[in-house]
Amino acid sequence: MQLPGPGVFGPPKDRDLALAVLRRVVDAGVNHIDTAQFYGPDVANELIREALHPYPEDLVLVSKVGAVRDDQGQWLGAQRPDELRAGVHANLASLGLDQVPVVNLRRHPESDVPFAEQLALMNALRDEGLIGGVGLSNVDLEHYRVARSLTEVACVQNAFNLADTTGQDVFDACRADGVPFVPFFPLGSAFNAANPVLGSPAVTDTARRLAVTAAQVALAWLLQQGPNVLLIPGTSSLQHLEENLAAADVILDDDAIEALP
Repeated sequence: MQLPGPGVFGPPKDRDLALAVLRRVVDAGVNHIDTAQFYGPDVANELIREALHPYPEDLVLVSKVGAVRDDQGQWLGAQRPDELRAGVHANLASLGLDQVPVVNLRRHPESDVPFAEQLALMNALRDEGLIGGVGLSNVDLEHYRVARSLTEVACVQNAFNLADTTGQDVFDACRADGVPFVPFFPLGSAFNAANPVLGSPAVTDTARRLAVTAAQVALAWLLQQGPNVLLIPGTSSLQHLEENLAAADVILDDDAIEALP
């Protein structure tokens, strides 16, 4: 999400750097990359294809459908079954794939399209071989329960971080069910200048005491929430990428666990 230009709109400031970040990700052993056709739009997927195609066999590209962008970069819903299908085909074309390993159905909070109709379309796309697994994004507990009754859920991608645990019920359900949970905005919203995660005194104090970065504390905290957590901290910086990767080695001691929310 951070590879396109500001506001996830337009080309990157430094195309060569964006490609270098993607290649370093794979070289470092990361095998899960989150993307979307509407990141740019059309930018993130094109960068991924240029940097990594032909893809390593174990690389899982996870995209999402349910939104589009207008000429001004506004985020618009695209929730109808025909729009979801068009979104999957656009991802296939831009990524150069015959099948997208996982596609998340991003539910718009004000959507008037019945959720069951959306899931039926996603199941059909899986049965046709166009997607490998059906994921969910931006869903509440009721949506999650309904989806689990109608399909196999590959993963759930919801907002969740040290400053925003309003989706704790969905996270707890995924952990209990063994469903991968992918917290978006793990370091706080990319669109919020006043970052409540990285600016938290508890986070900064813990980082200082453990001699790590605030971002590493926030990521380590998420990893300690359960074995089903998959992190997707976006970055366009090689330095931040290395710091994010190193968060897997950060151990939060009892004092840190007690201090953090």
